[in-house]
Amino acid sequence: MRLPVADAAGTRRAALRLVRADGRAVVVAVLLNCLAAAAGLGAPWLLGRIVNEVRDGAPVSTVDALALGIVGFGLAQLLLIRSARYAGHRFGERALSSLREQVVDRALALPTAVVERAGTGDLMTRSSSDVSTVGTTLRDGLPEVFISVLQAGFLFGAVFVLHPLLGLCGLVASPVLWLSTRWYLRRARDAYLAEARANSEQAEHLAATAQGARTVEALGLQRRRITGGDERITIGFATKTRTLALRNAWFPVLDVSHALPVTAMLLAGGWLHAHDVVSLGAVISATLYMWQLHEPFDRLFQWADQLQTGGAALARIEGVGAAVVPGPTRTDVPVDDRLVVSGVHYAYREGHDVLVDVDLVVRTGERLAIVGPSGAGKSTLGRLLAGVDAPRLGRVEVGGVPVAELAPDELRRRVVLVTQEHHVFLGTVRDNLSMAAPHADDDAMRAALSTVDARWADDLDREVDDRSLDPAQAQQLALARVVLADPHTVVLDEATALLDPTTARHAERAMAAVLAGRTVIAIAHRLRTAHDADRVAVIDGGRIIELASHDELVAAHGVYAALWRSWQGV
Repeated sequence: MRLPVADAAGTRRAALRLVRADGRAVVVAVLLNCLAAAAGLGAPWLLGRIVNEVRDGAPVSTVDALALGIVGFGLAQLLLIRSARYAGHRFGERALSSLREQVVDRALALPTAVVERAGTGDLMTRSSSDVSTVGTTLRDGLPEVFISVLQAGFLFGAVFVLHPLLGLCGLVASPVLWLSTRWYLRRARDAYLAEARANSEQAEHLAATAQGARTVEALGLQRRRITGGDERITIGFATKTRTLALRNAWFPVLDVSHALPVTAMLLAGGWLHAHDVVSLGAVISATLYMWQLHEPFDRLFQWADQLQTGGAALARIEGVGAAVVPGPTRTDVPVDDRLVVSGVHYAYREGHDVLVDVDLVVRTGERLAIVGPSGAGKSTLGRLLAGVDAPRLGRVEVGGVPVAELAPDELRRRVVLVTQEHHVFLGTVRDNLSMAAPHADDDAMRAALSTVDARWADDLDREVDDRSLDPAQAQQLALARVVLADPHTVVLDEATALLDPTTARHAERAMAAVLAGRTVIAIAHRLRTAHDADRVAVIDGGRIIELASHDELVAAHGVYAALWRSWQGV
């Protein structure tokens, strides 16, 4: 499953939102660019005047004054272009800042299930390299293209003012430009989207290989992962070759198109001057205007590639927003903290239910252990109980309100899910703990760390990240966050799986003491956790097949009793 990509209309709307968000800066940039383009018209016009004045025998002082005017227009254009680019770059940086904040907000608002199924590589590429690409386009490409378009428009307008027939000569290359550009644009968007998608798949494959390096080595999957990487690199190379081929076909046509208007202007202008239709100065000025078109056209088409890349990147970024599911709007407050599962079915793929007709009542304040073989549906049930996912059929309610429909703040006060997967944010131990309880003081943080036996974290100012902590320490930090968050119901999805047995046993006992009076649902692979629970639910094949206390299940000599004997080595 990939994150969606916005269509062309959605991408245009997103670009317009960025422009409208800083309308004053856009107006200033447009005004400065217009003035710069107007100033650029002065020198060729004055040069044409000089030719006519010299032909008519004007004094040297007149020619000197006109030449001084050319210098003045040149300096004015230089200063105005510099100011226009500065204004454009400031707009680009502000728009980029707004876009980065938007991407972060949208990424954090993505449902957990969407992120898990899409993979981290795609989201990582969109929030890093795609944002950087759009930033380059906004900061550098867009101002350059805008300046070029205005200059070209002013130059064509000036030629028509000199004489309409000369203006028509300037349009001789328009059909070639229109047809070639249309041909390019109709193919470029899909080509650049394919290139960006290939980059995401490469990043996803590389990230998955790096994260699972030990598993790859243990199972001897090195050659398979290398082969998979080579295949993705080959696909990426093919997509880059495709975009390069489009550019190689388009750019030579543009180069030829530059020369056509100048040639037509000289030939037609010479004939018109010979028949006294236009002055020699007008022909020279018009030809210089056409020659000046070479620079804005070069910039325009040079940045056209960046615009296509930036447009594809913006479409992918906008697609992140399309994947955001509107948050729950219910204002109901659960009457109590009793969890009830009624007739629940759930499937990751249509027609393949991993939970089938599950019924369960979790009493307030009890400790419930969920056990079963791998793939039985234990973690899926835990996610439904925590409101991460909603069932396909049936209901999962807390206090009479569907858990998945609770507002985020209300849900966090009710239920917290802690899994084997954890993340240590770059920062201090205090920074990592304050995410769970922003107002907790140092004493409360130290008490939480002590509860999970995290003796290594005596210094709250210690800098930590994923590489500086081993898996056991990172998981202790995650458990300390739970203690600080102080929810009423905690779903532990094998939360102590990576701790050594001694530390895990101590952490589990400490958690039990701290969570007295709260509901604890433990999805466990160590049956010692089930032994200490009030009740044990045995799930297999997506169904709860046994539900009772540890002693009752052992006495019943059923599935759980067999698991217990196996775990005991009996």
